[in-house]
Amino acid sequence: MAEEPVPDRERAGQTGGLSVATTTTDGIRVLHPTGEIDHHTCERLRQALNELTADRPRVVVDMSRVTFMDSSGINTLIAAYKHVTAADGWIRIAAPTVPVLRVLQLVRLDGLITCYPDLDQALAP
Repeated sequence: MAEEPVPDRERAGQTGGLSVATTTTDGIRVLHPTGEIDHHTCERLRQALNELTADRPRVVVDMSRVTFMDSSGINTLIAAYKHVTAADGWIRIAAPTVPVLRVLQLVRLDGLITCYPDLDQALAP
C-alpha cells in the first residue's frame, strides 16, 4: 500500500518553485517532484535522490507534476542512475508530462532510464 506523499516546506507550483515529496511502496522509494526542475531548483531533487541508503536501491521518480525540466534535471537524473546502478539497484521515471517527456526523448535519456506512462506500471516488478 502506498503512503501519501509528504511535501517539503517549500510551496510547489510557484513560478520557479520545486518541492519533492517521498513515499515508499513495497520497498521502492518514490519521489514526487512538483514544479520546475532547473538550475535554481534541482538541488532539492538531488538531495532527495542522495537520501537513498538501501544496499540495492530501487527508485521511481514520478514526474506527473513536473511542468518544466532543463539540462540540470537531466544531469541530476544521470548522476542518480550512475549511483543506483553502481549499488546494483535501478531507477525508473513514471508519468512524465508532455514537456518533460519531450526533453527526455531529445537527449535520449529515456533510452538509459526506462520511462513508464504511469506510476503503477513503474512500480510493477
